[in-house]
Amino acid sequence: MNPYIQDVLSDLSKRYAHQPLFLQAAEEVLSSLTPLLESNPVYKKNKILERIVEPERTISFRVDWVDDKGEIQSNHGFRIQYNSALGPYKGGLRFHPSVNLGVLKFLGLEQTFKNSLTQLSIGGGKGGSDFDPKGKSDMEIMHFCQAFMNELYRHIGPRVDVPAGDIGVGGREIGYLYGQYKKLTAHYEGVLTGKPLLYGGSLARTEATGYGLVYFAQEMLAEKGRSLEGCTCTVSGAGNVAIYCVEKLHKVGALPVTISDSRGTIYQKEGINVDVLKQVKEVERASLTRYKELCPSAQYIPVSEYPEGMNATWAVPCDVAFPCATQNEVSLKAAQTLIKNGCFAVAEGANMPSCLDAIHAYEDAGILYAPSKAANAGGVATSQLEMAQNAGMVHWTFDEVDEKLKKIMANIYDQASSTAKEFNAPGKLLLGANIAGFRQVADAMLTQGIC
Repeated sequence: MNPYIQDVLSDLSKRYAHQPLFLQAAEEVLSSLTPLLESNPVYKKNKILERIVEPERTISFRVDWVDDKGEIQSNHGFRIQYNSALGPYKGGLRFHPSVNLGVLKFLGLEQTFKNSLTQLSIGGGKGGSDFDPKGKSDMEIMHFCQAFMNELYRHIGPRVDVPAGDIGVGGREIGYLYGQYKKLTAHYEGVLTGKPLLYGGSLARTEATGYGLVYFAQEMLAEKGRSLEGCTCTVSGAGNVAIYCVEKLHKVGALPVTISDSRGTIYQKEGINVDVLKQVKEVERASLTRYKELCPSAQYIPVSEYPEGMNATWAVPCDVAFPCATQNEVSLKAAQTLIKNGCFAVAEGANMPSCLDAIHAYEDAGILYAPSKAANAGGVATSQLEMAQNAGMVHWTFDEVDEKLKKIMANIYDQASSTAKEFNAPGKLLLGANIAGFRQVADAMLTQGIC
């Protein structure tokens, strides 16, 4: 590893030892940059690494709200405005008990380079709260979202910072947040993406991350003369990304056989029923035990019965794996199991779902690997398309948005693949995506000077 990179990572480790996910994300990106830095000393001279790994602004605040019993509750709220070199800050809001500054810095750093790869005018940001929507009534969620926006509205705007959804923040939450923003500012503008279609949302936004993931996987396989058609695929997660990854896999002739949530995994040999999955997760907001009730032929594996050290999803033999749940869900043991069972490709729908050891295992085994910052960029790309529609006060059809999404994902793949070849590492899409994403942000920072 380049000594400059080692020095920066060492310094980060000393200062942020309590933020392991952030350190993991920084190491994953920076460790790929050796060939670029050795041929471009200007980055070291201008201390780009030290600057690019630190957020431009970190905002934290208290969120007080009243539950259905009339009792006051208090949560922590955050917004990390990571990098605006390429455009306004853009990134989701996550409502989950695990949310803290370290988690959001990891997500914000990833978001910065992911957004760069779209080649759209968006910088990187992330935010959220340790509030848990699970088990809360609609009224409680509305009260929390309104209280959260009471502080956040001061820091966002359509050309400043445009949040979206993430884990725990879907159309319902975006609606409550948007309504409060409009009340506080008296501005009807595209300050949030992922909005309902009634007031500025975009067709295909809900499907975008899952569909885009499959489009990227198709590009990756096509370069090797392969196809998803006829492939058995395992998918983790049961949120938007997983649901629409499963739907698109069916449409391209693949067979997705698994889904999972925090309580367990469904394995259905004949293929996941998308209509039932949508009913359970989008309408009823229920556990996958409900899916088992509606599809008796499916096998349900509770978390208590998972193989030690891994999600049961990865024990199911497959041709292609799509981790779409959460960070670090694919351990080294899981990666080794996938490889042993004949998996020849992994395409990431979640943010940083594979541990570093798992990534090394893929590469050592010659597995085709689509890293998350490239493969799951379809969601944020379509969010920017929503911003463009809002700015022009126009509305594009589903097919128009989907066609733009396909082109964006193909372009992201081309960037990652061609950059890897440029640095004599053909097929190393992680290296290619990291260098391509970093280089665009870093070069913009260089031209804008110290400000």
